Amino acid sequence: MSFGDPNSPYGPPPQQQPPAPGYGYPQQAPPGVPQQGYGAYPAAPPMQGYGYPPAGPAQMPGITRAAQIMLGVIVLAHAVIAALYGYSLTQWDELVAEADLSNNSQAEAIADLGKGILVFLIGLAAVFALLGLALVVQYAKGGNGVRVCSIVYGSFAIITGIFMIAAWGIGLLIIIVAILLIIFAAKRTSAEWFNRPRF
Repeated sequence: MSFGDPNSPYGPPPQQQPPAPGYGYPQQAPPGVPQQGYGAYPAAPPMQGYGYPPAGPAQMPGITRAAQIMLGVIVLAHAVIAALYGYSLTQWDELVAEADLSNNSQAEAIADLGKGILVFLIGLAAVFALLGLALVVQYAKGGNGVRVCSIVYGSFAIITGIFMIAAWGIGLLIIIVAILLIIFAAKRTSAEWFNRPRF
């Protein structure tokens, strides 16, 4: 096949450009290319972040900050619950002594069981408050696990609120705040905050 063959699958040969003018003649840019003045540098190509994920928010969004505050309120409520149970425990022995259960061994056993349950509830509320505090501290630098744990923590807080609803009125507050925590932590803005790249 020759280059002049019209049946060539490769098409016609490329056109030859005219030779550039010699020494002393100004150089002309090809058509369609803007000319630059003498001493000007060529324009730099646009900067692109190849290989990097898109940047996330630089500051914690308001909805995520609200979730952190709701989590702090639940932590505070559990600390108050632990303190109230502790106060009840200090009063327990006085109430048992006033009831004069020394003659009834079965009543003493029930009173000891009640005291044991009270100690267990104090420990449970204190541990729950400490776990929540650990999550609150991690909001600024933690990953997506902090968000997921916050949602799970809010779910357990709803159960705590149900058990405490008849007690000191704190239960209703815990339920409302825990629902708000779950909603705020599940928002897309919060997910973007916890999934942001960290360099």
